[in-house]
Amino acid sequence: MIGKISGRIDYKASDHLLVDVRGVGYVVYCNDRVLAALPGPGEAVSLFTDLLVREDLLQLFGFSTLAEKEWHRLLTSVQGIGAKASLAILGALGPEGVARAVALGDWNAIKAAKGVGPKTAQRVVNELKDKAHSVMAMVPVTANSAVVIDSGDVPTAVPPATPSPVASTAAAQSEALSALSNLGYGPGDAAAAVAEAQAQDGMDKTADLIRAALRLLAPKG
Repeated sequence: MIGKISGRIDYKASDHLLVDVRGVGYVVYCNDRVLAALPGPGEAVSLFTDLLVREDLLQLFGFSTLAEKEWHRLLTSVQGIGAKASLAILGALGPEGVARAVALGDWNAIKAAKGVGPKTAQRVVNELKDKAHSVMAMVPVTANSAVVIDSGDVPTAVPPATPSPVASTAAAQSEALSALSNLGYGPGDAAAAVAEAQAQDGMDKTADLIRAALRLLAPKG
């Protein structure tokens, strides 16, 4: 299994790029978002990858973060979602958007991806709502981003000087999910409540998220 590659870009096409890794060229298929964020030919790049193996086919797919790669693996586990449809979903929504759609059961958001029909979109949210909590809890780390450039032979990532707001919010969501799980709530219910609380109020503090999620989870009436 090829889980990650680092090298230099030989060329970029509409749906893939060729990465030169010490003289060996790898064709890596990526979604629109990932390709748009990559530098031009001759620049260094590092991508998390997933290898599709069939009797007559070997294809390598690239992702900007480990969380995005894991979403791809989850999405392609759903009947009717192949690699192409998964890339379309991640390209349209991004990993954070997919997490929100699954947590809230918003299959219309999934349906917005090219080539994904309503029945397939409903299947995605129904099958993944109780499987995706570990991926939802993954904190995006900027140092693991797709584009990393230096002047040496092997690309290295340079961590940011200060934590990004996205990473801070994701950390709060992860901690809130863990706390609700410890209180006995199921992963699907907990993820939906945390996502809804964050969407309503834009909270980025763990304690606030937990309180708001508990209010949403409290029995009505």
